[in-house]
Amino acid sequence: MERRKTYIEDVDRGIYDIKNKFTYRYKSDKGLTPEIIIEISKEKDEPKWMTDFRLKSLEIYSSKPVPTWGADLSGLDMDNIITYVRPDADMGDSWDDVPEDIKKTFELLGIPQAERESLAGVGAQYDSEIVYHNIKQELVDQGVIYTDMETALHQYEDIVREHFMQLIPPNDHKFAALHGAVWSGGSFVYVPEGVNVDIPLQSYFRLNAPGAGQFEHTLIIVEKGANLHFIEGCSAPQYRVTNLHAGCVELYVRENARLRYSTIENWSRNMYNLNTKRAIVDKNGTIEWISGSFGSKVTMLYPMSILKGEGAKSEFTGVTFASTGQYLDTGTKVVHAAPHTISSINSKSISKNGGHAFYRGLLKVTPDAYGCKSTVSCESLMLDNESASDTVPVIKLDNDNIDIGHEAKIGRISDEAIFYLMSRGINEEEAKAMIVRGFVEPITKELPLEYAVELNNLINIELEGSIG
Repeated sequence: MERRKTYIEDVDRGIYDIKNKFTYRYKSDKGLTPEIIIEISKEKDEPKWMTDFRLKSLEIYSSKPVPTWGADLSGLDMDNIITYVRPDADMGDSWDDVPEDIKKTFELLGIPQAERESLAGVGAQYDSEIVYHNIKQELVDQGVIYTDMETALHQYEDIVREHFMQLIPPNDHKFAALHGAVWSGGSFVYVPEGVNVDIPLQSYFRLNAPGAGQFEHTLIIVEKGANLHFIEGCSAPQYRVTNLHAGCVELYVRENARLRYSTIENWSRNMYNLNTKRAIVDKNGTIEWISGSFGSKVTMLYPMSILKGEGAKSEFTGVTFASTGQYLDTGTKVVHAAPHTISSINSKSISKNGGHAFYRGLLKVTPDAYGCKSTVSCESLMLDNESASDTVPVIKLDNDNIDIGHEAKIGRISDEAIFYLMSRGINEEEAKAMIVRGFVEPITKELPLEYAVELNNLINIELEGSIG
């Protein structure tokens, strides 16, 4: 008997696709002009140096071509993107002060509950601005700063000016320049020397406006011997127009410090996700990336670690899930720029229903980075014959006193494994889901609890209807 498959074009994403009425206090015109940039900066009451920075970034953006080496970006038309939407809300430190429709959105996403149960501080961004921000008093008493970038720009201007877009300069690539021109929102974290933030901080970025872009900037500085776990969540409802996300994350990990940066990006399938993330790590410091990419029409995202100090470490754990109409081009970059530095990369991708998962990585060892060690593992799982998966790991070694290992696997679910589970009374759909959950288990166990649950729920939703 011939087996037939039923494909669903658009998965019901539940709470993620709940839309609020598009209301705003202010929004920019569509497109990119110096006049729009100046108006955004004026609306935010920024110092002159930031206005000048934005205008210079716009010049760089205009001079650079659209990248052609990765995903197809021809459907992205900046002339039809609204780059700034100020929601009809002021930032507060009480959920009672957040407008009811916005508060309900974050309640459905579970943010207030997570704050009460397991977080030391929360920031919530809606469209282009933070609408809620709070941090536990005991962290404030230890000198920890956790606030939105607009507040940081005014209250900690010297620190922001010293670090802002120094790791990711506007001339890095076209969309870094775009970010420099139109950035808005995001989080600023400063952890003083020796302070251990043992309960995570979390920022959640929600884009509600159709045809808009979100360009939050995250700047985190973890001083000598300090420790922090920062969680980032992102989502948006489905629209029939193009949305854009081009955020920027800059992480400074000082000597003997540790930073874990966990992200789940669950954008809708009309989103171009062109995010840039980079960390620089001093002597014996550690950066840990936990990355999950599930949503969006197109993603190009490669968190980068620069191991600047001797003994610095980087760990990257990532999972990508590409389904119908999705091209998710993800990976990571590591630069060993000092002796005895250590890195590990564990990347897994799943593709189904014609989705395309693409791993793109860079491992670079400089001439002075003797005695360094690195292991790279890339595994891809295709759930049908219509899907695609590619792996392009680039390794550049300017030193032979090193220990480098690389492993890559691409395969499909074994019919024998499915048959075995079905012979034990498990239906085909659940058997397939069990195998997929087992495949991503090394990633899931590293995620914060609510995101691990979200990942398993997502696997259930995505696989529903794909077999039968």
